[in-house]
Amino acid sequence: MNIDLSVENIKDNLIESIQEIIKIPSVISDSTDKFPFGENIDNALRKTLALCESLGFKTYYKDGYYGYAEIGQGDEMLGILGHLDVVPEGEIHDWKHDPYGAVIEDNKLYGRGTQDDKGPTIAAIYAVKALMNLDIKFNKRIRFIFGTDEENLWGGISKYVENEEIPSYGFTPDSIFPMINAEKGLLQANIKCSNSSNLKLSGGNAYNAVPDRITYSGDKLNELSKELDNLNFEYTSNSNSLTVIGKASHACNPHYGINAISRLCIALNNIGVKSNSIEFIANIIGETYNGDNILSNCEDEASGKLTLNLGKINIDENIEQIGLDIRIPVTVKKETVVNALKEKLSNYNLEYEEYDYLKSIYIPADHFLIKTLQKVYEEETGLDSTPLSSGGATYARAIDNCVAFGAVFPNRPKVEHQANEYIEIEDLIKSTKIYAKAVYELTK
Repeated sequence: MNIDLSVENIKDNLIESIQEIIKIPSVISDSTDKFPFGENIDNALRKTLALCESLGFKTYYKDGYYGYAEIGQGDEMLGILGHLDVVPEGEIHDWKHDPYGAVIEDNKLYGRGTQDDKGPTIAAIYAVKALMNLDIKFNKRIRFIFGTDEENLWGGISKYVENEEIPSYGFTPDSIFPMINAEKGLLQANIKCSNSSNLKLSGGNAYNAVPDRITYSGDKLNELSKELDNLNFEYTSNSNSLTVIGKASHACNPHYGINAISRLCIALNNIGVKSNSIEFIANIIGETYNGDNILSNCEDEASGKLTLNLGKINIDENIEQIGLDIRIPVTVKKETVVNALKEKLSNYNLEYEEYDYLKSIYIPADHFLIKTLQKVYEEETGLDSTPLSSGGATYARAIDNCVAFGAVFPNRPKVEHQANEYIEIEDLIKSTKIYAKAVYELTK
C-alpha cells in the first residue's frame, strides 16, 4: 500500500505540533492533589489530548496520571505507548539553543523531548491521522496511551494498567529502529551509610543519566587539581571550587559517556580522602561500565552485557548516599546481581536499598508483531530488520506483546538525556511513514 505523506499534507502541522509540546518543560516536580507529577507534565498531557481531539480521536484524561486517544472499532486493540515527561535540561550553558525553544537549525529540531519521547509520539499520532485522511477503515481499535513519569517511577502507566483495558499488542516509539525485542531488567538502588567525615559532596541529576560534571569545594583543592592533572581528567577551577567535567549519556549506554562522579571519587581516593562511598566507587566501580568488579562476565546472547551507571551522589553532615542504575541481561536473575553487590558493599560498611525495579522482556523473533514490523521496516527502508536488544527501559515493559519500534535510525546518534537533544526533520518524516504503514498492517 502506498501512503501519501506529502509535505503539504502533514509535515508543517507535524512539526508545529511537536514544537508546541516541546515548549512545555514537562520535568517532574512536586506532587499536589491536582497534579501528581507537577503542573507542567499535566499541561503537556492536556495539550497532547487536545491535539488528538482536534485530529478526530476520542480522548480520555485521568487525573493527571495518564490519558489516551482512540480511533477505530473491533474487539482487538493496538496500543501505541508514549511518554510526555522529560529529564531535566542539565546545564543551560551547554545548550546552543533554549532547551524548550524548539528551534530548527540545519533541518534539525532542537529541544528536550525531541527524540525522547515527544517527537516520535507526535509523529505516530500524525501517522494514524494520515491513514484517517485516506479513509482507511480500521478493523481494530488504535489507542495512544500517554504516560507522565516514565523518566522516574512509572506511576502514570502503572495507574493505566490497574484501571484500563490492556491492548492486545503494541509498540512504543521510544528507542531505535529496526526494533527492540529484548530489554534488560532495570534495577535502581541507593547505597548508603552514615557520614563520619567532614566531607560534603553532591552531584548527578538522575539514576538513568551519566553525570557530566560535579563540583568539589573543600580544603584539598590544590592536591586534587594535581591528581586530576596526573590522571588526565578534565576539570575547571577557581579559588573556591573545582568542577570535574565528564560527558552525559543515557544510563543504558554508559560507555558512550564519561562519568564525572567516578572521576572525582577516584582522584579524591588517591589523595587520601576517607569515605566509604568514595572508596567503593574508586575501587569497585571506577571507570568501568559492566560491573565486572561486582559480577564478572555477566551477559547473555539475547541481550548482551550487564551495564552499571553511577548516577548520583550526596554526602552531607549525616549520610553518604549514591544512586546506581543497573541493566540486567534478560536471562540473569535480579537476585544474582543483588547478592553479588551486597557482598561487595559489606566490605565498605555500605547498605543496599532498592529504589525501583522493572523486569526484563523478551519477545521471540517468530512472533506476529515482530514479523509484521520487520516486513514494514524492510519495505520502507531496504535495511536489515533483525531485532535488537537494549538496556533501555521503555513502556514496552508495561504490557504484554509490546516492543520498542524507532524512532532513531541506524547510524544516527542517540542524543536523549544530553544537551542539544534534537531530531532530524528528514528522519521525522521517514519514521512517520513507517508508523503509518505499521499501523495499517497491524489493524487490517
